[in-house]
Amino acid sequence: MSRALLPSAPAARVRTLVEAEAARAGRCVLYWMTASRRTRNHFGLQHALARAAELGKPLLVLEALRLDYRWASARHHAFVLQGMADNRAACAAAGVAYHGYVEPERGAGRGLFAALARQAALVVADDARIFFLPNALERARQLCPVRLEAVDSAGLLPFRATAQLFPTAYAFRRHLQRALPEALGQLPVEEPLAAVASGTQAELPADVARRWPAASPELLAAAPAELARLALDGTVAPVATGGAMRGGERAARAALAEFVALRLARYAEERGEPASDAASGLSPWLHYGQLGVHEVLRAVGRSEAWTPARLGSERRGFKQGFWNLSASAEAFLDELVTWRELGLNRCAHQPDYARFQTLPDWARATLHKHAADARPVVYTQAELEAAATHDPLWNAAQRQLVREGRIHNYLRMLWGKKVLEWSATPEQAWETLIELNNRWALDGRDPNSYSGIAWCFGRFDRPWGPERPIFGTVRYMSSANTARKLDVAPYLARYASEAALTAPRSGATPADRPPSAPSPAGRSASRPRPRPKA
Repeated sequence: MSRALLPSAPAARVRTLVEAEAARAGRCVLYWMTASRRTRNHFGLQHALARAAELGKPLLVLEALRLDYRWASARHHAFVLQGMADNRAACAAAGVAYHGYVEPERGAGRGLFAALARQAALVVADDARIFFLPNALERARQLCPVRLEAVDSAGLLPFRATAQLFPTAYAFRRHLQRALPEALGQLPVEEPLAAVASGTQAELPADVARRWPAASPELLAAAPAELARLALDGTVAPVATGGAMRGGERAARAALAEFVALRLARYAEERGEPASDAASGLSPWLHYGQLGVHEVLRAVGRSEAWTPARLGSERRGFKQGFWNLSASAEAFLDELVTWRELGLNRCAHQPDYARFQTLPDWARATLHKHAADARPVVYTQAELEAAATHDPLWNAAQRQLVREGRIHNYLRMLWGKKVLEWSATPEQAWETLIELNNRWALDGRDPNSYSGIAWCFGRFDRPWGPERPIFGTVRYMSSANTARKLDVAPYLARYASEAALTAPRSGATPADRPPSAPSPAGRSASRPRPRPKA
């Protein structure tokens, strides 16, 4: 199966969900690709290949895409489909059997996993603690008749390396700095498929191929006509920004290479400026697992001739100095590693992470204390989705989200804070932000996305004075202050209104508007506010 025997995934990354000996009579080792949808720097695929070689069995990769997930849309589907096309091509070039299945209608894929598992010697799956994936894995455990091993490929630090929750990024960074050196001593093989030797390929059983046929090349290319046949939300269309936002491993690697070569050096100084392109833009590929954090770390490290041996000796949670890299690289890795893996930690160990009730006690208390405060205006979710507010800067951020599936990082925080200010209750604001983000953002439903939303309500933060209406001691942000600190004019021009979006409506006090904003006219700021729910 392999030219050189690949190492299995580190023990800290592997969970055995079905305890059984490998079935020697099985036709193959089945790898069920669900969360880490890539072929490089991938502990799950590496582990499956290693187990297949150990058992003398061919490997079959199953990558399926269902229709009944929440927020299913042409945008999310297209990104995943394009990644499936890359994975199919990579497996074909390596001589590894790959079955890419896309449900033509809801529920049509039911039974596929069980049918393949019955004929396998052993099953390897992705271990993920986000969205519907934990439930899917539990269902697989119930259906699997052979040994089932789940592998965590999400972060630099295995999520099983700690079971505690961290209240702040500083607290988590201290833990991370102490635990990472050992984890970085066990990096994934960069190209596990390169170790595959020519030999017998796994064959898809004929009855399986008939009932669950492989997706066509046209469907994997996310052709509009093919997407239109599926029961998807077509109003959330694929991002139309050319190849730059195409899904898949090839586009991810190209975006990573471009960022490291052209923009990383400017990251520390410019990432907060809306008019700058210094941000990496890698979050969609990281979210879908089409790019792994180990590959990003390796690319950044190679740009500065860095190895893990250069890690600093300080383990006190400081942002700078741990990696012993340039200021820009350190700043980027703090976002990529500390903040991203803080979100992974939260989702892994707090299954109800998406509920308002999981916010810190102090944050819920202060928000509830001010829940009955008069709002300057209350917008409906439909008005917000249409960027129909009185605030030009907020509208621009929402338009970027709708058009590109992302918001500039700094403005994303402002975007969330203003929804809290413009909602009848903090709970309603929470639900609205989750809905808008997960429906439109290509990195929606990601642990990092939930971290960003929850931060707007006080998670991973501390109380801030003075106490304010609506916010209490939760950190406050305003469009006016943002416009004073940052050059927002180019951003406002780029994401100006268009015919598809309704005209802005008024309702704010003058102090809340960016200095360059036109004076609002129309609806009064004293518009009646719905009573908070009990």
